[in-house]
Amino acid sequence: MSLPPGFLDELRTRTSLSQVVGRKVVWDARKSNRGKGDLWAPCPFHQEKSASFHVDDRKGYYYCFGCHAKGDAISFVRETENLGFMEAVEVLAREAGMPMPARDPKAQEKSDRRADLAEVMEQAVRHYRLQLRTAAAAEARDYLARRSLSEAALDRWEIGFAPPGWQGLWEHLRGKGVAADLILGAGLARSSDRGKEPYDTFRNRIMFPIRDARGRAIAFGGRAMDPADTAKYLNSPETELFDKGRSLFNHGPAREAAGKGQPLIVAEGYMDVIALTEAGFTATVAPLGTAVTEDQLRLLWRIDPEPVVALDGDRAGLNAALRLIDLALPMLEAGQSLRFAILPDGQDPDDLIRAGGAAAMQRCLDAAVPMVTLLWRRETEGKVFDSPERRAGLDKSLREAIRRIKDPSVRSHYGAEVNRLRQDLFAPQRVPRFKGPRGFGRDAPRTPTPAAKASALATADASWEDQLREAVILAMLVTHPGLIPDFVDELERMEPLTQDHARVLSALLSSPEPTRDEIDRLAGADALEKLFTLRHVQISPGVRNADDSALAMACVREELAKLAARRGAEREIEEAAHDLQALADEGVTWRLSQAAEARNSAGRITAGEETDFERAPNGLRLSKEDRDRAKAVFGQIDFGRGGRKRP
Repeated sequence: MSLPPGFLDELRTRTSLSQVVGRKVVWDARKSNRGKGDLWAPCPFHQEKSASFHVDDRKGYYYCFGCHAKGDAISFVRETENLGFMEAVEVLAREAGMPMPARDPKAQEKSDRRADLAEVMEQAVRHYRLQLRTAAAAEARDYLARRSLSEAALDRWEIGFAPPGWQGLWEHLRGKGVAADLILGAGLARSSDRGKEPYDTFRNRIMFPIRDARGRAIAFGGRAMDPADTAKYLNSPETELFDKGRSLFNHGPAREAAGKGQPLIVAEGYMDVIALTEAGFTATVAPLGTAVTEDQLRLLWRIDPEPVVALDGDRAGLNAALRLIDLALPMLEAGQSLRFAILPDGQDPDDLIRAGGAAAMQRCLDAAVPMVTLLWRRETEGKVFDSPERRAGLDKSLREAIRRIKDPSVRSHYGAEVNRLRQDLFAPQRVPRFKGPRGFGRDAPRTPTPAAKASALATADASWEDQLREAVILAMLVTHPGLIPDFVDELERMEPLTQDHARVLSALLSSPEPTRDEIDRLAGADALEKLFTLRHVQISPGVRNADDSALAMACVREELAKLAARRGAEREIEEAAHDLQALADEGVTWRLSQAAEARNSAGRITAGEETDFERAPNGLRLSKEDRDRAKAVFGQIDFGRGGRKRP
């Protein structure tokens, strides 16, 4: 059976050699570098203990330095599974989700035609290069000189020129005996709708050959010299050789450079790629006149797991980045993403390099941000969230974006990062604490006095109470996940006291479908088990009554309010104490007593109690000895039930 042209290339593009080989070997962790696709293992083809079997995942080839076995994914499956060539292709195609083509008796004929078309393209490359040296190309040469392209660079990139005439290339190729259907089939000329001879596709343009990953000329890109031309850049039409949605400019050389450790950079156009490569950033590619497609994104990830997208610093460049985010979100996997380097406003890579050299471009690349940062910027930049409705709108758009991520681990981490950013945006600013004589920006020392250490306020474990209250809140929301959207703001300000509580909270907020199993998986081993073994959790009404969402909502609202009140009172007490140390102001002592009373009114559970929060004692009463100690420290303040003295 013959395979249609391009089938094996597509299969190799979609197949990860490291995944195929990884089923048969154990990678050497010391020698392997997964991020660069450089993997080593003991050879599966001969008995050995050392890791001499090398896989270059980016190039798709393996080689053993011991027995000299070498090949690609197809040959590996053939050798290890004892299969024929077509059987191995069928195995890999099935894994890649590619249907095997039907038998095509004309496949060889199609393959021969593609070879003929590729030869015609090479003749066109040579013709355009010669035309760049003619008098008609004087303006084009001046333009290239202004772009700082040397003669050596013109030769490296095989840059040419298409004269203004209508049939220059057509007549040249026909004079060489090239068949008319091959010239038309290669996209180099177009048929006339007036019954005349075909005319050249490219006229009065600087010509950039586009080659595939194997180095074959498959298309051209042309830059117009006439400012009035309707298309500044023009690509070849799609042909049997050229599918612009599956091709990248400078694909082959960039893949080789990335294999040697260069970071993969995605630029916008031909001149950007040339400028970056000439400046030393040799692993640079560009899409071909359209937004990045899914196939191009797969090609990029085959070369590098985290390409840097370098876009012009204007609105169009930013919009292109935002469109790319929407494309990439469902395709993200662990260790496979994008970073974005947004250039200064109004500059492209060529402008930046000419103004500040390669160092300026390197600084921009070093400052590249992860995709989640640009997603957050898209949803928040230039917007005001001064109402619950606007904040709810932001929550909705962020959840919709995160829900599109298919990989559960990546989706969870995106949710956690977005929650952190959201908390930073909406969290109330705390009042700055007193800055003592040790210098601006440092908190005053908080050394407790002996009286304070002996106080019942200190000996009772306040954090223990908060942990129990947190546990009850989280357990009720695990039991009633439908209540989560009603309490997002309060939950993001909770600041859990334990790692287990933090993991459960993150799972509740980040999971698009917070089922018990999903939360258990995201929160990690034993986190929920520890939560639901607590006595206060087991007897709380919202957990005991799993079918009563209204009761659970009331309980969650009350416990969150109590937690917020107690912690707010704690902060007020701390701040008042700092002020008291510095100012010795009687007004502050009244503020301190107010805070202490608010703290008591929030409710307090003492160690050893096994009652519900709703039935806990209202507060801790100070003994006469404690009141005397407090008076000695803070002044004449009555800490009893009704004894508040305002100055």
